[in-house]
Amino acid sequence: MSQPTQIASRYRLDRRLGAGGMSTVFLATDAVLERSVAIKLLAEHLAEDEDFVARFRREALSAARLQHPNVVQVFDSGQDPESLRHYIVMEYVAGPSAADMLREYKELDLEQTVSILRDACHGLDYAHRAGVVHRDVKPGNLLLAEETGITKLADFGIAKAAEQTRITQVGSVLGTAAYLSPEQARGEEAGPASDTYSLGVCAYQFLTGRLPHEYSSLTELALKQQQEVVQPITDFRPDVPRELDEAIRLCLEREPGSRYRSALEMAQAIEAGAHGQSTDATRRLELSDTDATRALDATSSTRAMPRTSYAPPTPPVYAEPTAAPARRDDREARRAARRRRMASFFALLLVLAAIAAVAVAVIAANDSGGGGVSPVDAGDVQQQIQELRQLIEENTRR
Repeated sequence: MSQPTQIASRYRLDRRLGAGGMSTVFLATDAVLERSVAIKLLAEHLAEDEDFVARFRREALSAARLQHPNVVQVFDSGQDPESLRHYIVMEYVAGPSAADMLREYKELDLEQTVSILRDACHGLDYAHRAGVVHRDVKPGNLLLAEETGITKLADFGIAKAAEQTRITQVGSVLGTAAYLSPEQARGEEAGPASDTYSLGVCAYQFLTGRLPHEYSSLTELALKQQQEVVQPITDFRPDVPRELDEAIRLCLEREPGSRYRSALEMAQAIEAGAHGQSTDATRRLELSDTDATRALDATSSTRAMPRTSYAPPTPPVYAEPTAAPARRDDREARRAARRRRMASFFALLLVLAAIAAVAVAVIAANDSGGGGVSPVDAGDVQQQIQELRQLIEENTRR
């Protein structure tokens, strides 16, 4: 079927902007409102999948409800009566995508990276609070508006509609799998933390020009996500503040619960890290790295140590910390409980020793001397009790 030149008797297709396995995007003119728009035409073969079309319409409606400066607005969607092509009409963002920037420059500078991440986090936080998960955060979906310098997230919800269809498109999946979270790679439902992971992969690539895990197959990527420790960004870019490195790598934790509580928390950590400051969330990574190093030293193991989940942190602060992180509090609580148990145990020993000493003293006092029992020296009893007290004090101070 030939390419249509007009959609829904309203949108004139001017030129092609890009194409993928499931759609082609055109710059178009809205004849009614006399403005430029971007139109995504779904591939013809997808129209034969009724389930996909139904999912696509639902997700397009969900995306259309999102109205935020950092989200590409969806204006309209439907099926062209003449060409029978399904379409989405979106806000046109005049400017390159982050993928275009990477192709041209290989790496992005620090200030631009922070700006892109901050805007993307605000867009994601808004969508997540509205109950919408992107599921396909990648450089190609981060659009930079040249006029305003604002970054906008495109294609909200479209990935969910395409999940089952794209499984059979191996080449397409292999190209974007690097940005999928470990839970998505395992076939689990994506949540807000999955978008955080994907944005973290983008951030890592912006600053290093490489992916956190290099791979040649989906199997290899899945294994590396589970076993390989992400190399610090500062190994490749010494000019990157250590705190920003940690803020980005926290996004790449294997378990969703070990990442940020929200995209807004991630934005705050990124901003703080760019200024050489830590937040409560990023200090969790410092503790995790320290614990892993100690464990490696103790076992002389060279295998990557899996990180554990952490309790949700208190709201991020950029100033010096006023309270110990959650993991340290947990350890102190366990130590205090152990001290209490030891104190109770030794106190029981002390009581038993005192009773035994009194009993022996009574027996000795009543004995006429012919029973073979030596008189008990009160000083010996007091000395034993004092030694027990010292033992209790030494063990409960630890």
